[in-house]
Amino acid sequence: MTTEKSHPEELARQLYDASFCVVAARFNNDIVERLIDGAIAALERTGVRSSAIEVLRVAGAYELPFAAQRVARTGRFDGIVALGAVIRGGTPHFEFISAECMAGLTRVSLDCDIPLGNGVLTVDTPAQAAERAGGKDGNKGEEAALAAAELVGLTRQLGE
Repeated sequence: MTTEKSHPEELARQLYDASFCVVAARFNNDIVERLIDGAIAALERTGVRSSAIEVLRVAGAYELPFAAQRVARTGRFDGIVALGAVIRGGTPHFEFISAECMAGLTRVSLDCDIPLGNGVLTVDTPAQAAERAGGKDGNKGEEAALAAAELVGLTRQLGE
């Protein structure tokens, strides 16, 4: 099985013809763009061709599950990477959007039987978002893409 300790060459062999859709929110665009860059770079490092990566944009995190579901139902992609940033404000809006987005993405992955890497940030401050979008805490877009790639490899290894 593909694990963190597996050789990158093994994952690249499993992903040589894989296709991915990155579904990303436009809200908090400066942060999300950095997540997208990290996700694409990570997928390409695993052997996915740049021509096999499509980026689709939606308004915000709340719209990500619907878009991911539509993408999954096309049957055109082996994996999905969902990216967004929900930053806490002074109202309960943060809790509602975060919870619905996360639950929706989980449901899409399980109901549609498709690997989905969740790179939606849920943070208290813009500074925390920046730290997780290529700052001192790494790039969660990259981590989500690598998780999706690993799941695609696992799916292929186990037989679809």
